Amino acid sequence: MKSLKLGILLSVFALSLVACSSASTDKPGDAASAGAAGGNAAPVEAPKPEPAAPKMISVPAGTALQVALDSALSSGKNNAGDKFEATLAAPLTIEGTTVLEKGTKVHGRVVDAKESGRVKGLASITLTLTDVEQNGKTTSITTKQWSQEAENTKKRDVGIVGGAAAVGTAIGAIAGGKKGAAEGAAIGGGAGAGTVLATKGKEVELGAEARLKFTLEKSVELAVAK
Repeated sequence: MKSLKLGILLSVFALSLVACSSASTDKPGDAASAGAAGGNAAPVEAPKPEPAAPKMISVPAGTALQVALDSALSSGKNNAGDKFEATLAAPLTIEGTTVLEKGTKVHGRVVDAKESGRVKGLASITLTLTDVEQNGKTTSITTKQWSQEAENTKKRDVGIVGGAAAVGTAIGAIAGGKKGAAEGAAIGGGAGAGTVLATKGKEVELGAEARLKFTLEKSVELAVAK
C-alpha cells in the first residue's frame, strides 16, 4: 500500500516537472515572437501641432489709408464700375503695431465719372476702395468716397472771347473807322464764343503713382502683418 502511494506521488511530481519545463520553454519563444513582431511595426509619428491662429486687430473707422495708383485714371476715359489697383504708400500702424506693410495691394472701384461738357458742367471722378490683400487672401473694406472735380475754365473762356473781340475791333477800325470797329468787335466776340462752345473743358487726370487718401467708413478686423 505504501509502495502504491509512493508511486503515485512520484508520478505526480514527474508530471509537475514536465509542465514547468514546457512553460519555461514557451516563454522565451513568446517573447522572441513578440519582439519580432514589434521590430516589424512602423514607428508611430507624433501629431503635428496646428498652426497658431493669426493675431487680429480692429482697425477703427476714420483711419486713413494712403495709396498710390498702379495705373492712370481719367474722367474722360473711365466709367462707373471700372476697377483699379493701388498699393499702400505708407504702412498702416495701430497703437504701435504694423497691421499692413507699405506696398500692400489694395483694390478699388470707380463710383462715378463725368467728362467735361462743351457748354457747361465740370468733369469729375469719384473713387472708393473695396478690399485689401493679405497673405494671398482678400478682406473687404468700406471707405468714404474720394472725389475730384476738374479746374474751372471760365477765365480761359473769357480770355478767348475777349481776345477775339479785340482782334475784330482792330480789323474793323482799319476797314471802316468807328463803325467798322464796333462791327469787328461783335464779329470777333462771336467767333471767340464759338471757339469756347466748340472747346471742351479740362478732364480730371490721375496719373500712375498718383497718391490718394482714403478714409475707412467702417471698422475692419485685419491680421497683423508678419
